[in-house]
Amino acid sequence: MLDFLTGNFLGAWAVMSEAKQKNRILVSDKVVPEGLEILRAGGENEVVSEPGMSPKALAEAIGDFDALVIRSGSQVTSEVIARADRLKVIGRAGVGVDNVDVDAATERGIIVMNTPGGNTISTAEHAISMMLALVRNIPRADATMKQGKWEKKSLGGAELYGKTLGVLGVGRIGREVAQRMRAFEMNVIGYDPFLSEEAAAKMGVELTDVDDICRRADIITVHTPLSDETRGLINADRIALMKPTALLVNCARGGIIDEDALAEALNADRIAGAAVDVFTVEPLPKNHPLRAAKNIVLSPHLAASTTEAQEKVTREIAQQVVDVLRGAQIRNAVNAPSIDPRELERLRPVLDLTTRLGSFIAQFARAPFRRIEISYSGTPCEFALAPMTAALVKGFLRTHTNSNVNEVNALFLAKSRGIEVVEIRSSETHDYSGLIMVVAHSECGRVASLGGTLFHGRDPHLVMVNGKHIDVRPEGTMLVIQNRDVPGIVGLVGTALGAAEVNISDMTWGRTDKGGEAITVLNVDDDVPSEVIEQLRAHPDIVSVDLIVV
Repeated sequence: MLDFLTGNFLGAWAVMSEAKQKNRILVSDKVVPEGLEILRAGGENEVVSEPGMSPKALAEAIGDFDALVIRSGSQVTSEVIARADRLKVIGRAGVGVDNVDVDAATERGIIVMNTPGGNTISTAEHAISMMLALVRNIPRADATMKQGKWEKKSLGGAELYGKTLGVLGVGRIGREVAQRMRAFEMNVIGYDPFLSEEAAAKMGVELTDVDDICRRADIITVHTPLSDETRGLINADRIALMKPTALLVNCARGGIIDEDALAEALNADRIAGAAVDVFTVEPLPKNHPLRAAKNIVLSPHLAASTTEAQEKVTREIAQQVVDVLRGAQIRNAVNAPSIDPRELERLRPVLDLTTRLGSFIAQFARAPFRRIEISYSGTPCEFALAPMTAALVKGFLRTHTNSNVNEVNALFLAKSRGIEVVEIRSSETHDYSGLIMVVAHSECGRVASLGGTLFHGRDPHLVMVNGKHIDVRPEGTMLVIQNRDVPGIVGLVGTALGAAEVNISDMTWGRTDKGGEAITVLNVDDDVPSEVIEQLRAHPDIVSVDLIVV
C-alpha cells in the first residue's frame, strides 16, 4: 500500500512554502501552442520550447528549470534527473511514463505526473479499429485492390456478434472498449486485479484470470500498463492456450506481449491474426520479425494520435504543471497522492502535527531504526492517510539524513534505508476527537511511542510519551527527562537550568503510578549546554535525558 509504484501523491504544501519567483518551464517535445500559453500563465512563468532534445542536451539544460513537460519522445534518464537541481515536477502529456526514471525522480523529491484520461477515447477507438480491420481483412483487401486484383473469395471475414472479447486491464481504456463492444453484442470477459466483481458486473464484464481469457476469448485486447508484473504477460505459453481462430490486439505498451513468440505463432498458424500499435523498441526496426509475420496489422504507435487527444492531453498536463508550481491541486501524480486544495486547507494542521511527531520521535527513539508504526484514530481517519504518513516520515528522516527529504520521496528513502513503515486506521476511542500514535523500533530493540493531537482543530500537542500522559506543545527546544518517581527531580532540573541561565517557558510531567516511572518535558527558550545535560544524566534517579529540537 505504501509502495511508490502503485500509486498515485505530493506535498503541495512544501511547494507553497517556497519564496515566490518566476518559474522556468522546459518543454522538450512538440506540443500544441495552446499548451504553451497555459504554461506561461499570463507571464507568471517563463517557458522554453525545445522539441527533440537528446538525453545529453536535456541533461545539460535541466539544471536551470523548475518544471519539465514531455511527451513520449524525451528520455528523462537517471543521468538527466541527477542534474535537475531545481526541478519540482515532470509532466508527461500522455499515459505511459516509461520514458521517465520514476524511481530516480522520486528519490530527488520530484513529482511525476501524467494525463491518464486525455487519450482514453482515441486509444479505445483505435483498438476497436484494429479489431475490425482484422476480422474483415481490410488492410489485405485494400492492398490487393490497389494491385489490380479482385480476391473476394480469399478475404472472407467474421462477425463480432456473439463472439467473446477478452479485455486484459479493465481500466479507463479497457472499460471504454468493453462498453463499445457490448454494443456489438459481444460477450466480454476481463482481467483486472484492482476491479471488484460487483463493479465489473455493472459494466457487463465477467471477471476471470489471464489464462482463462486466453482459452476462451475470440479476440483479446490488451490495456494494462507496462510494469514488472505485466512485462511478457502474453508469452509463448499463453499464446499456446489460445484458440487457433483467436485474434490478439495490443494498443497499450510494447513489451506486454512477447513479440518473438507472437511472430512465431502467426507464422505457424497457431492463432489467426494480430494487430499491434506499440512495440518494445520504437521505431520498430526494419528487420523485426513482426514486419514479416503472417496475418498481422501494424500501426506506428497511433492510438493517441488524434487531434482531439493531443490537444486534450497538452491542455491537461499544462494546467497540472501550473497548479503544482502555484502550490494548488496535485492531480495524476504517479509517485505522490493527489490532494484537493479544499481538503489541503483542512489537512494542513494535521500535516504540521505529523511532521512534528516524526521529528520528535526520531530524536527521542535514537537511530538506527527498523520499523515505524503509525496509528490514526478519530478525526484523522476522515482524510486519506498517505499524505499524513509521508509528512511524518519526512519529519522523521530530516533529523538523520543530509538528503533533500520531502513528501514525495520520504517513503522511498525510508524503504531504501531498510525502514519499514506501517500505517493503521484504528477504530479505538480515546479522550480526544483525533489521535495519532507513533511507535518507533530501533535496531537495538528499543521501542519508543508518542501520541499527538490537535486542540481546537489547529494547535498541535503531544499527549502521550512512552505510555505516560502529558500535555506538551511540540515546538522549539525541549528537554525530555525520564526518571524514577522520587522527590526532588523537578527542583534538581530547575536548579541546573537556572544556574546555566536557561529559561523554562513551559513544563509538564507524567507518570505511570506513584513511585514508578515518570517523565518531565520542558520547553526552554535557550540552548542547553552539553555539560548541563551530562550533569543531569549522571544523577542516579534519572534514566535518560534527550534534547529535542522541533
